[in-house]
Amino acid sequence: MTDRELPKHYLDGYAEILAGVAGTGRRLTREEIVSRRTLGEQAAAAGHGLRALINVHLTAARTAWPGPPGSADDALAAVQQVIDAFAEGYERAQLLAVRQEEAARREFIDDLLYGRSDLGRLAERAERFGLRLSHAHAVAVAQGPGAYDEGDPVPQQVERALISRFGDRSVLLTTKDGRLLCIAPGHQDEVLAYFAKQAHAATDGGRVAIGRPQPGPGGVVQSYEEALGVLELAERLDLDDPVLRSADLLVYPVLTRDRQAMADLVAGTLGPLTTARGGAQPLLDTLTAYFDSGCVAAEAARRLTLSVRALTYRLERIHKLTGANPADPAHRYMLQTAVIGARLLDWPAKDL
Repeated sequence: MTDRELPKHYLDGYAEILAGVAGTGRRLTREEIVSRRTLGEQAAAAGHGLRALINVHLTAARTAWPGPPGSADDALAAVQQVIDAFAEGYERAQLLAVRQEEAARREFIDDLLYGRSDLGRLAERAERFGLRLSHAHAVAVAQGPGAYDEGDPVPQQVERALISRFGDRSVLLTTKDGRLLCIAPGHQDEVLAYFAKQAHAATDGGRVAIGRPQPGPGGVVQSYEEALGVLELAERLDLDDPVLRSADLLVYPVLTRDRQAMADLVAGTLGPLTTARGGAQPLLDTLTAYFDSGCVAAEAARRLTLSVRALTYRLERIHKLTGANPADPAHRYMLQTAVIGARLLDWPAKDL
């Protein structure tokens, strides 16, 4: 829309204000300033550009320029007041619109990730934010050393990188509970992989978990919960990988699905370690290092800052207390499963 096509009512009373100011040298009245603000708000709500509106005011000022000598300064002062009040009203309306949009976005994200809203209505609202919930989606969650909000530099840095790389691909970036989230169509794994790379760097080495693609309106919350579960799992198991995929760690939920059975296995297999001098933890750490190093004694000893002889002594002690030999393939699976269970259940720090 050009300047000439702008509705004329935004200039209602403008020429009269200029004429009155030029004739008396007065300042604008409170009522006149309020009227300009109101018109500015109306113009913003109608979607008109501020630059075009200012140009229309300046053109009208030239057309209705008062004639009496010495009135130019007063008229210019009035023009300044009118435009300032008009722009203030415009900016107020824009700020309100931004806040309303932010509130609507946050409400939508909360409903999406908690599954609280009617799925049909949720799918309708999702299109406004670039998501089509009839398709499968996957969620990546990044957790750094601090908590992040959407307006913080870290989320903005990651978002700029994604937009620069992929443009508009129906991807939603947001934050939740201090973490960074990326929601993308399930078939666009390259988007989530790039998000993980950027988020890991932007959060100074933070950890990123990626849930599996899940179909339908409820798929986002399922993938999100999977990613959160992976972050919790990584913390319990002290996993070093900066990027973890739930699809690669499905064995752990299987192991913990029957918590009581796992607790029984840990207690029955590793419980005798509690009778050792110094308690069970040092021997449990020995088993963890031994299995994590591929059952290579020299590497396990290096990780524990022990001599190979000291490590061998500990393994023999474990064999004697538990009756299971870590070096024997027939016993290894049971021991390793029990060690994983102990880490998942935070044993022996917590009672089973």
